[in-house]
Amino acid sequence: MATSGTATFNLEFDDIIIEAYERCGVDVRDGYDMKTALRSINLMFAEWANRGLNLWTIEQRQVALVTGQYEYTLPDDTVDALSAVIRTNAGQSTQQDITIDRIGYAEYLHVPNKSTQSRPAQYFVQRTAPAKLFLYPAPDATQSYIFRYYAIRRIQDAGAFTNTADISFRFLPCLIAGVAYYLSVKKAPDRIPLLKAMYDEEFARAAAEDRERSSYFAVPMYQSR
Repeated sequence: MATSGTATFNLEFDDIIIEAYERCGVDVRDGYDMKTALRSINLMFAEWANRGLNLWTIEQRQVALVTGQYEYTLPDDTVDALSAVIRTNAGQSTQQDITIDRIGYAEYLHVPNKSTQSRPAQYFVQRTAPAKLFLYPAPDATQSYIFRYYAIRRIQDAGAFTNTADISFRFLPCLIAGVAYYLSVKKAPDRIPLLKAMYDEEFARAAAEDRERSSYFAVPMYQSR
């Protein structure tokens, strides 16, 4: 038997919305039904950011540092910074990535002289909109510094009905189940328990698969008596 030879299946938002309404047992009657569904999708994407890491939203980014400047504004779609390094002498044979420690509000607040200059050793992310980066010490002029970090970015807005979702294909069942649940609250309250259970199950399954894989080594500890 022949197979398709492709692995590109995806759904545009209009198909996702229609599938969700069908699970609610509701017909799409007018443009407002589509508009309210699109709004629910964007709200659900915000909810996913609160549920934990979505690996496809992690991107490596960088900020070119300026001598004496310790405060920087990060891109508008930045949710948080996972881990970071200071790159010195970028593009040269002496290039190095040096670990930099993250500190919290209180620790940064109690830094006595924030304008002290040297190679930055600590950073603080203020999770406002937009997010802000604070470095200590401030970069000095001895060499060029780049702050390289893994950013958690926002999931892109749904936008037009003909767009596809900014998600991994593995989350499509979860997305449809979630939209159906959100719409049931407004359109089919009798189906809320069923659709919520389906949504929770699909999200748990997708989230369990959406994890980083790396080698793990266990070393036994021996003690003499």
